[in-house]
Amino acid sequence: MLNIRLAVAAAAALFPALAGAQALQERNMPLAAAQSIAQGAVEACAAKGFNVAAAVVDRAGVVRALLRADRAGSHTPDAARAKAFTSASLRNGTAAVADAVEKNPAQRNLGQIQGFLLLGGGLPIRVGDEVIGAVGVGGAPNGQLDEECAKAGIDKAQASLG
Repeated sequence: MLNIRLAVAAAAALFPALAGAQALQERNMPLAAAQSIAQGAVEACAAKGFNVAAAVVDRAGVVRALLRADRAGSHTPDAARAKAFTSASLRNGTAAVADAVEKNPAQRNLGQIQGFLLLGGGLPIRVGDEVIGAVGVGGAPNGQLDEECAKAGIDKAQASLG
């Protein structure tokens, strides 16, 4: 009986703290926009003759859309997803992160974080100043070209984001 009273008293002590808490409101990546961004990125690379994969993740790094072009390498979906995850997690482009890691030995261990890929081709997707997701592209001859296609995908869907 004493244990029940202690449990009730402890629970009651938490209520004032919970009453003052406000729900967190965040924008996130809508499915239609994710599909449009992935499609736009794949199409932009196809126009340059590159067969790539494009992944779009939400703000938490969870995949919302993933497309692999015909004849794209079997490694490209994993690379695209990892670039998108890295970009969403760090709220930065993967080329900029890779450059920072190269210049700053203290950041070299970022590449050891599970799921991270420190190669160009991942870009955050913003609505205003808020990162709502990211896109990653893998399969073009270099990260700069992957990033150009990722940007084209974002540009295609920017009007529908907000």
